[in-house]
Amino acid sequence: MPFVPELFIGFSFGAAALLIAGNILQGAPLRNPSKLAGFLLIIGLAGIQVLHLGWLLNRFDQMHSAVYLLLLYGIAPSFYFYSRQLLIAEVGYRWTDALHAAPMLLGLILPYQLALPGAFLVGSGYLAWLAKIVYGLREQRQRFHLELLALGTLFAIAVGVLLLGFIWPLLNETDFIGSYSMLIGLAFFAVTLTLLRFPNITADVSEAVQAAYAESTLKNIDKAAVLARLDALMQKDKLYTLETLNLALLAEQLSLTQHQLSELINTEFQQGFSRYIRQQRIEEAKKLLLADPDTSVLAIGLSVGFSTQSNFYAAFRDIVGVAPGQYRKMHSSSPL
Repeated sequence: MPFVPELFIGFSFGAAALLIAGNILQGAPLRNPSKLAGFLLIIGLAGIQVLHLGWLLNRFDQMHSAVYLLLLYGIAPSFYFYSRQLLIAEVGYRWTDALHAAPMLLGLILPYQLALPGAFLVGSGYLAWLAKIVYGLREQRQRFHLELLALGTLFAIAVGVLLLGFIWPLLNETDFIGSYSMLIGLAFFAVTLTLLRFPNITADVSEAVQAAYAESTLKNIDKAAVLARLDALMQKDKLYTLETLNLALLAEQLSLTQHQLSELINTEFQQGFSRYIRQQRIEEAKKLLLADPDTSVLAIGLSVGFSTQSNFYAAFRDIVGVAPGQYRKMHSSSPL
């Protein structure tokens, strides 16, 4: 159907606006290279969709322009700089990082018939890098459940885009542009759905990377004593109810470095700090939901340390499998 690509393009614009707005609301977006790269990635994909829409509606034709090629060549490096902070344990920027811009210059020199498949060839190199990094995290897979399926879906869409780029000479231009538009729309849908379902996925992935690649920092630590103190802070002091609780604060309470605490939680509980704290909060929330049936679900979520209702609901569904209100109904005592 000719209108289907336009629908995917329209969704892409809406999703891009939501992702940008959400990033801005979380704090200053341009303070680090990773966030800047994320913005450039979103803007680049949305820009490609603008040019696709103009061509499909016969409004303007920029499909064979330098602008289109620059956008195409900018996608893979933007994704690389956005994701490397999550996927590489130690991130340092060097002058050689500027070489990632070299293919963009190449795209301006080559004739269009070579430059277009060249952009997808460059993308395949970055996809191979991503596959290698993710494969290196295979020992951490026990901490992920549906998150892996979500990431696998994004990976499959990326593979589909690359295959489309390599077979484009076999397609007419309308089919190529329509298919590419729908794949970009699917990518925006998958990212949006993943962030809604797993709002803490970036923190969880980052902690898994740290656990996978870091050398042990617990050689001279009395783990039994530290674990006992950690248990007391959680069960007796209920430190997790602090909305501002973070890795640095908890590490200070335990007289550990942040790296030591992160490794301790990863090795002893097979999960990262963020998920560990969420689980502590959810366990307390489960008790309160049944013990205080007259207290609202929102009040309980806030009392155990969650800052918003959406964060509480997302964490509860992730860990328990149902919404907190549904959990309360399922486990309430039957009336006599």
